[in-house]
Amino acid sequence: MAFTDTPAWREAQALWRAGRYWEVHEALEPLWHEAQGAERAFLQGVILLAAALHKARTSPTGGRRNYAKALRHLAPLPDVFHGVQVRALELEVHRALLDPGYTPCLPTVDFPS
Repeated sequence: MAFTDTPAWREAQALWRAGRYWEVHEALEPLWHEAQGAERAFLQGVILLAAALHKARTSPTGGRRNYAKALRHLAPLPDVFHGVQVRALELEVHRALLDPGYTPCLPTVDFPS
């Protein structure tokens, strides 16, 4: 079963939509511990993006630092990975870091950004 078919992933998606980014990190961490290869890199990247959004609320510099780390994990992945639009997700988070009033979506192939 792909990690995107797990209750933990669905919970992380719901938390993302609710703007509860630290909890996204917490929901995905068990999946990340079990993952390997590209799936592990993807999950690490998404965890760092969520951490960036959370951190940016109190420290814009810290948010940008986590964002840069996330990009390093996501860079080798294809534009769409397990149904998630990776490049669009990167752009969503970048926009939210530039505009704190913007709520980024978690773009999937069935939910265009």
